[in-house]
Amino acid sequence: MKVADITKHQTRGVLLKGIEYIIDDHGKRKAAVIDLDIYGYLWEDIHDILVVESRKSEPRVQWEDVKRKRHEEEHSRI
Repeated sequence: MKVADITKHQTRGVLLKGIEYIIDDHGKRKAAVIDLDIYGYLWEDIHDILVVESRKSEPRVQWEDVKRKRHEEEHSRI
């Protein structure tokens, strides 16, 4: 694999400075490297999306159950 700097390339007419792709031997993009000095403000959103994606298979909890449990915990401390 090698790093292909795409700062000289355009995607849909937009110059992408500060983004590099790691490509395989067939030229297929396998990963992206983003310059956090340029795009650091987006990293928290990207991280949040990855966390959500990683938890998709976890069981869901109904909002009413969360509120009830919280209420019970608050009253058990009194």
